[in-house]
Amino acid sequence: MADAGRTAGTRRPRRTDAARNAELLLAAARELFDERGPDVPLDDVARRAGVGNATLYRHFPTRSDLIVAVYAEEVTTLCEQGAALLESEPAAEALFTWLESFVVHVATKRALALAGTDDNDERRTELFGHWHTSMRSAARKLLARAQRTGAVDPGLTVADLLALTSAAAIAATGPEHARRLLRLMRHGFAGPQPSPTG
Repeated sequence: MADAGRTAGTRRPRRTDAARNAELLLAAARELFDERGPDVPLDDVARRAGVGNATLYRHFPTRSDLIVAVYAEEVTTLCEQGAALLESEPAAEALFTWLESFVVHVATKRALALAGTDDNDERRTELFGHWHTSMRSAARKLLARAQRTGAVDPGLTVADLLALTSAAAIAATGPEHARRLLRLMRHGFAGPQPSPTG
């Protein structure tokens, strides 16, 4: 029993180190993908994380594995934000705060999402399908809540909403431009109505 206890005790720090190394690698990859795109050399990811190449490949055997892991974190954060906004913000503000995050996500992570499915691996394609379903579900709940309060056109569908937002993100020159396009969609093209004159 004593030997077993010592064995368990010596394994625990290794598991903790492995988890910490994985977190460092994901953080480094996220930064470098944002800075230079998903084709950044993996050696640079390991260097930024402060670990050896062997450690990187032990956690993420291929570039696609690393891309999928980074993208998964991005989607999880986006969906968690949607759930929090449902509980904490007025309906219209919750919807458009989340859409602002979504439009920036599409504007900045589209290359990452496409790179993650470049090898047409069926498992990865299913994962990305699942994540997109999760994002649509978050949008649907926020939209339905905004529609119940009368803040949004009741005829608007989640497919309409995400298609328009994605189109703005893809057409935008960067995150700030994407946000501007979203604001224009929210408020429409019409200018202020002239005051009625006597």
